[in-house]
Amino acid sequence: MCEWKGAATYWDVADVDGSGNVTWREAAAWSYRTPTPRFVPIAGFLSFMPSAVACFIDGERVRPQAGGFYGGWITSDVVGPFKGEPGSWGW
Repeated sequence: MCEWKGAATYWDVADVDGSGNVTWREAAAWSYRTPTPRFVPIAGFLSFMPSAVACFIDGERVRPQAGGFYGGWITSDVVGPFKGEPGSWGW
């Protein structure tokens, strides 16, 4: 549940290697089927947890936010502080 976007649907992701072996990444992605009115343009799109799957932007591997709760993507172009880090509770 997101306080701005509404109820989320979580998705498991199948990671298949070159030999056909499957590893399941539970709740590695999420989407909003019926988001709040302001966020209707993102309805049905998937977001991926960089702590569960390798995510890249312009060749740079994305770092997940600390704490394991938020799905934010952190790169060298993004400046903190970030939620999830020590002392960030409550803001």
